[in-house]
Amino acid sequence: MDQMLSFDAIVFPADDRPPHLVSLMTSPLTMQISNMPEPFRCNRVPHAEMYMDYVADTLGPRAWSFQVVDQLEGMRQKFPTPYIAFYPIVSRDGMPFPVNKGIREIQGPKFNEAQAWRGNIIVAKYRDTGYYAMMDATIADFPIVKNWFSTNLPDPRRLHEATAPPVTSFNPGQAF
Repeated sequence: MDQMLSFDAIVFPADDRPPHLVSLMTSPLTMQISNMPEPFRCNRVPHAEMYMDYVADTLGPRAWSFQVVDQLEGMRQKFPTPYIAFYPIVSRDGMPFPVNKGIREIQGPKFNEAQAWRGNIIVAKYRDTGYYAMMDATIADFPIVKNWFSTNLPDPRRLHEATAPPVTSFNPGQAF
């Protein structure tokens, strides 16, 4: 059986801390999923929930959602090494996550609280446009990701998709 592997990712804390690198743990995906979403195409389950405060941590990937970061506004081509932004959607107590202060500052006058990024946001980097392999992000990736957050909001369809059946624990190989 494969082991847990980690990849450096950028975390945008919801509080006043600056963005920084963390080791995003991944575990092997042991079950095939039809129409596999981008984060799982590398046959690994990213454990972004480890860096999300107040998240329902017993749900594993069911407690968060994601958005593909593959091009900046005005670009004609997509990034050869895209990113995925993971954000929390199920809190452990049912309360909303706090507005992400760092991203609020990045958005400046464009900020809209009703469509705000909330909670800690983790951004992972992928080696190819098929999302078949993760790679380490570096602080050099920060300006690109910051630029993306300045013009992008979380997908409103995914903000409240916390409709997964309750589970008491998460098995990395279980289907979603």
